[in-house]
Amino acid sequence: MNDNYSYTFGKKVYDLSARTHVMGVLNVTPDSFSDGGKYYKTEDAVKRGMEIEAEGADFIDIGGQSTRPGADEVSSEEEAKRVIPVIKALAAEVKIPISVDTYRASVADAALEAGAVIVNDISAFGFDSEMAATIAKHNASAVAMHIKGTPKDMQKDPQYDDVMAELVQYFENAAWKANVAGIKQVIFDPGFGFGKTIEHNLTILKNLGDLKRLDSPIMVGFSRKSMIGKILEIDDVHDRHEGTITLNTIAVLNGAHIIRVHDVKEGVRTVKMLDAYRKC
Repeated sequence: MNDNYSYTFGKKVYDLSARTHVMGVLNVTPDSFSDGGKYYKTEDAVKRGMEIEAEGADFIDIGGQSTRPGADEVSSEEEAKRVIPVIKALAAEVKIPISVDTYRASVADAALEAGAVIVNDISAFGFDSEMAATIAKHNASAVAMHIKGTPKDMQKDPQYDDVMAELVQYFENAAWKANVAGIKQVIFDPGFGFGKTIEHNLTILKNLGDLKRLDSPIMVGFSRKSMIGKILEIDDVHDRHEGTITLNTIAVLNGAHIIRVHDVKEGVRTVKMLDAYRKC
């Protein structure tokens, strides 16, 4: 089993096993659950992207379509219209790798041409049959996430016989697709909240180490999610800092290599403390 995940992202080389890395979220949408509309204008998004780098993030993840539970799809043209100008502008301004959060190959293709070097696909190449080939064509990296259903219906009574076994099988299939297409670097994301109850999420978190058999880095995304609001009885998505930090802490101690967060400064501080503890 590999203990050295030295990955190249454009001009950056990160040893993902040497320390915990942070991906900052930049939603260029009017309707995302957390910050919809806040960075909808290109100039606001570019400013925030530069702040994400300044706050210590290792990656910027730019999304132009909300994937919150129940979200409606926008056209690929509209999605590209939102993200491509931001990616082009930030690629000229920041030194950290840019990721595009999309499950459409056409949007990924344009984003990779514009300067992104990672595709974060919530469907693990499952929603668009051209996605894996598109990523490979650009010699880009992939984040392959687990989802059960689609954003529109994923939270309508999700059921599993064995959630961990299903995740492993799902990721083994995604790894096979990536290998066949020629994708050299894949990161797996268990997809907390994407077709899962609170109990499913907590089971995955507790058994995150089971995913080590996949021999790839693991990314987690808990930032401001509804499970925190339900457990802590907090409706305000901006009042979920402690829950986010707690879940990220458990995930890192259980084997996560990357945390994906909205609150970058807090996330960077969290992983620095954790890395110091793990090295002592």
